[in-house]
This record gives sequence, C-alpha cells and structure tokens, in this order.
Amino acid sequence: MKFLLISANTCAEPYPVYPLALNYLSTALRNEFKDMEIAIYDVNIQGADGLENFVTEFRPDLTGISLRNIDNVNLYNGKNYIDDYRELVKVVKKVSSRPVIAGGAGFSIYPEKLFAYLGCDFGVCGEGESTLVELVKALSAGEDVSKIEGLVHLHDGRVVVNKRTNYFNGIAFELNETLTDFYWKSSGMMNIQTKRGCPYRCVYCSYPVIEGRKVRMLDPVSVVETMKRSAEKGFDYFFFTDSVFNMNPDYNRDLAELIIKSDVNVKWGAYFRPAGTTFEDLELYKRSGLTHIEFGTESFSDNVLRSYGKEFSFNDIKNYTEMCRELKIYNAHFLILGGYGETEETLKETFELSKELPWTVFFPFIGMRIYPHTPLYQICLDEGVISPDDDLMASKYYLAKDVDLSSEKLKASALATGRRWVFPDEDHSAVLKRMKSRGRRGPLWEFLIS
Repeated sequence: MKFLLISANTCAEPYPVYPLALNYLSTALRNEFKDMEIAIYDVNIQGADGLENFVTEFRPDLTGISLRNIDNVNLYNGKNYIDDYRELVKVVKKVSSRPVIAGGAGFSIYPEKLFAYLGCDFGVCGEGESTLVELVKALSAGEDVSKIEGLVHLHDGRVVVNKRTNYFNGIAFELNETLTDFYWKSSGMMNIQTKRGCPYRCVYCSYPVIEGRKVRMLDPVSVVETMKRSAEKGFDYFFFTDSVFNMNPDYNRDLAELIIKSDVNVKWGAYFRPAGTTFEDLELYKRSGLTHIEFGTESFSDNVLRSYGKEFSFNDIKNYTEMCRELKIYNAHFLILGGYGETEETLKETFELSKELPWTVFFPFIGMRIYPHTPLYQICLDEGVISPDDDLMASKYYLAKDVDLSSEKLKASALATGRRWVFPDEDHSAVLKRMKSRGRRGPLWEFLIS
C-alpha cells in the first residue's frame, strides 16, 4: 500500500513551522504496516504547483492532508487558507480516485463544515495515529469504518463525527531528513512535543477542542533520544510545541535531568504559563538548555485575566519575569488586547504595568478570534456578536465594546511605556534574517528588545 501525507500549511510568519504531525502519523503507520510505502509532500517546500505531477507519479492508495492553520489570526492583515486547502484536495482528486483523508489542528476545529467544504472522503478529528491506523485496517479488509473513534465520515448523506473516548498511548516519531534540512535553514528550530492535552479553561482557546483536556505524556527517554539524534546532525535548537510546557513539574524535572545526563548539548524554548514553576525548576531547565520562554500572559490586568479564564495574577507575571531576568532566560509575553472583559481602564492598566516588567518583549494581538466549542463562542452568541448559523470559518473576532482599539492609539500607548512592543503589522523579518545569516538559532525575538 502507498500512503501520501501532505502538509498543506503555508503560513510562514514569523517563520515556517515544522510539520510535526506528519512525523507522528508516518511513524505510527510504519510501526503498524511494515510494507507500507509512505511519501510526504510539503507545500512549504515543494509548492502547490508540483502536487499534481507528484500524485500522478506516486499513485497513492490513500492520501492524508494535514491542515494546521485556518487563518493567520491577524486582525490587521488577515489571510484565510481554506480555499487553498480546497484546491489541494481538488488537485489530488483530479488525478487519483483513491480516498482523501483530511485532518490536523485546523480541521479538528471545524470537522463537519470542512469535511463538506473540502470534498474529502474521510476526516480525522483530534489526534490521528490510532484513527488512521484503524481506518487503513478497515479499508484494506473491506470492513465497516463507522465505529472508528475520531473518524469523520458520511452516513446516510449526513456528516458524522465519531466521539473519542480513548487516546493514543504509543506516541513516537522519527525526524524526516528532507523536512529537517528545510525547516532548520528557514526557522533555525526543530519542533518537538512532550505532552498533549490541556486542562486549563481559557475562554478563547481551541487546544482542549483539538487535543482534549486529558494530559498525556510522551516517554521522556524517547524525547531525549530524538533530540540527541537531531543534535548529532547539527540541529541543536528545539522548541517544545506543548500547549503549555510547564504542566506536570515531576515529568518536566525528569525530562530536564535526562537531557543533562545524556550529555547532549542543546538549547530549547517553550510556551509557559506564569504559574506552577519554582525558581529551582527554572534553574534546572536552564542547565538542560532552556534559553527562551514564551508566556501566554494575555493581559496585565487582574480583572481581565479573570475574564479570560486565567488562573494567575499580575504579581505572578511580574515574579516570573524577574526570575527569568535573574537566570538570564529570554522571555516574551503574548497578549490579547480588547478581548472579553477589557475596558479602557484595564487596557490603560496593562500598558502602565508593563513598565514594571524588565528585560522582556511584548507581542500584542488585537481582539479574540472566535472558535466554536469554546466558552467565548457561547459568550458571543449571548451578546449577539455572532449568530447560531455563523460557521466561523471566516475570521471573526470578539472586540470589547466602547474600547478604542485603533492601531494609532495602541501604538502610541505602547511607545509611551518605554518598552519593546511588537504589533502584528510590524515587519521585523529583516532583523531575523540578518541574525539567521550570522548563525543565530531559536525564535530570535530577543534581538528585537531595545
């Protein structure tokens, strides 16, 4: 059997992201089907124009297409990718009569609507390893597929999304050399994951929808072995793509200690919440290679943090920022200005309190992107921001009422703080390219701090 996996993502701002999901899927398929021939086609690398010839020559029995982003979540300069994805499916179906399966984070947010719009034969909602393996088995044997967990399919002319009650435990992957070469050169980072699932209840967040609330850990020995193999080839900076890295301190300590004991010389960064980690933990993480933290902070106003569903305060934010400075760990705060619960007073408070945070950089996003199946979705229905028949595949944002969110005002307020704010419409690609040309690796936003 031949299986073609397509990475459809073309979002490259601020840098292209390694299609980690395809590595997980291809590894799971190879482990289960020893004779399966698997090819990976990455639109970021090979372009959309070459897909037709590739499919024609490879002649896949099954094609899986991974949809990472629905849009670029940029209120200033929005771009939606759904029509591009639809064209990719059309190209495959033009030259192949075999089933097309859609999946990925973007697909999992809108499984019913995207299944119908894209015209695929099957879909996978949530993590794909076990669903895909079971689907291949059923199709090969001519068996019924209707009970496979996480499968999206047609039943009596209706799109059905099968519920998921179990999660995949054998999570493992092997890095793909073609992909690693391109993404290392383009982004200077290798993506890796240590856990799936998110137990937190931020009002806007789609992670629990995509991965579930149950947190599952990857075998730390396997994670470190993968890092070591990558580092031996010169790819020695990693970004952990966990929704929040600093969950489960015991696991993280074990992972950090394994990295140290392995004598692998790597650097790494991750998404953190400013809570739940001690100074001693941060010190251990730094010894294992931690250089960058991206805090999902969202606001510096305690009232807004509560409205957003956050379980920390500005005092926590300040404490963690100061710990990072003391340990010389680069850190950035990602913010959502003008979301649910924001007022002119709380917005002013966020800018004012930013002055108390040293040695950091702020990345504000304006408004909250509205996704289905989130608490924000119900809030927007109740307030009349959206209607029940709104499919939300086109970008829609919750913007706080009676709050001036004009670019001019926000940038003037940011400038007055004397701190470094990087707005979504600010082009800093020249700085990053210059740093990459000098051999710098990692997110590189530390060079934007003035």
